[in-house]
Amino acid sequence: MNYKRILIIFGIFIATVLMGVFIYPQGITARGIKLPDFFYKGFNFGLDISGGTLLIYEADLSNIDPADYSSAMTGLRDVIERRINYSGVREPRVTVNKSGERWRLTVELAGVKDIQEAIKMIGETPYLEFKEIRSEEETEAILEDEESENVDPYFKATALTGKYLERADIDFDQTTSLPVINLKFNDEGSKIFAELTKNNVGNPLAIYLDNHPISIPVVREEIPSGIAQISGQFTLAEARELVARLNQGALPVPINLISQQSVGAILGEESIEKISQAALFGFLLVILFMTIFYRFPGLLASISLIIYVILVLSIFKLIPITLTLAGVTGFILSVGMAVDANVLIFEYAKEEMRKNKPMKISMEDGFQRSWPAIRDSNIATIISAIILYYFTSSMIRGFALTLAIGVGAGLLTAIYITRIFLQALIINRN
Repeated sequence: MNYKRILIIFGIFIATVLMGVFIYPQGITARGIKLPDFFYKGFNFGLDISGGTLLIYEADLSNIDPADYSSAMTGLRDVIERRINYSGVREPRVTVNKSGERWRLTVELAGVKDIQEAIKMIGETPYLEFKEIRSEEETEAILEDEESENVDPYFKATALTGKYLERADIDFDQTTSLPVINLKFNDEGSKIFAELTKNNVGNPLAIYLDNHPISIPVVREEIPSGIAQISGQFTLAEARELVARLNQGALPVPINLISQQSVGAILGEESIEKISQAALFGFLLVILFMTIFYRFPGLLASISLIIYVILVLSIFKLIPITLTLAGVTGFILSVGMAVDANVLIFEYAKEEMRKNKPMKISMEDGFQRSWPAIRDSNIATIISAIILYYFTSSMIRGFALTLAIGVGAGLLTAIYITRIFLQALIINRN
C-alpha cells in the first residue's frame, strides 16, 4: 500500500466515525465521558411516524369570480406549500377541500408539536389588493344601508391582487428619503394594472394590505409597465419585512385560521423500533451474503456499505429531511441498488478470474466492465427521482428525495470507496 491510499483510507474512517457520532440517537458515552451535545441532532420524522400539527384555514373568496374558485385555491395551496417547504424537505401535506359552499385549506406539519410554531411557520401572509373609488351613488347607498357596515363605502375591489405579483423591491423616495416599495407584476397582472390605471386617470387608486389602506396614490396616466409603488410611512425595517413577506408569496385570497390541533403518530415509537430492528436484521443478512459468496472482497464491500448507510443517514439529519414511510422506502431501495453495484462488479471480476487472470487484473476489469451498466442504471433512477420530485405531491417527493440521495451516495461508495479498499488490500498484493 502506498502512503496516499493509507491516508485516504484513514480519512474515510475518521469521517465515518464523526458521522456515526452525529447520527447516534442519544449521544455516545465512553468510560463515563459523554461527547458534547453539539454532536446531537435528531431526525425529522413525518406525521405518520412522529405526529405533528394540523391546521385548517378557511378561504375568503368573496372577491373572486365563482368560476375561478378552484384555480384560486390551487394557487393558495401552492403558495402555502412553497412557504413551508421551500426546499421540499419538510413534507407538509397541504390539501384543498370544499365543505358546502366553503373552501378550506388543510395543512399537516410533521414533527411540529408546538401549534404556535406551526402557525408562525405559515406566517402572517400579506394579502395585497388594489381598489378603485366608488361612485357617489354607491357610497351613499352603502352608508344608508345598515346591513352594509362591513362594506368599504369608498373603495371597491378590483381584479388586481397579490396573486399577480412577480417581485417586490425596496427603493427610496428622492424627495423624502423614506423607503418605498416597488411592485412588479407578471404579464397578466401588468395587463390588468394597465387597464385599471387607464380607467382611473385622475382618480385615487387605493393599495390595501390585509384589508387596510396603506397608500392611496392618484393615477396621473396609464401605466403599461406593470410597476406600482407603495409609499406608506415605512421604517426601513418595516419595508424590508414587508418585501420579504411579499416575495415569499403573497396569498391570492385571504385566509382565516378556524381549527388547530396536535395529532398523534400513526405508527408510534413501538412501530419505529420494529422497523429499525427489521432494517438492521436485513442489513446483517446482506453483509452475511456478501461475505459468504465473495469472501474477502465481499467483506470489504460490506464495510463500504456500512459507510454508505452512515453517510446517507448523516445527510438526512444534516439537511434535514423529513422521513415518512415513503421516504424510508426510498432509502431501503437505494441500499439494494448500492449492493447491486458491488455484486455486478464482483461477478464480472469472477468471470475474468475464470480465464486465469491475476486478481489485480480481474478486479480492475470487473470495475471497467461493470461501470457502464452501473452508471446507466443509476442515472436512469436519479432522472426518475427528479421527475417524481418536481411533478408530484409532497408525500411522493420524500420517496424521490431519499432515493436520489441514496443512489448518489451508493455510486460514491461502490465505485470509489470499495475500489480504494480493494486496491489497497487485495490488488496490490498481486
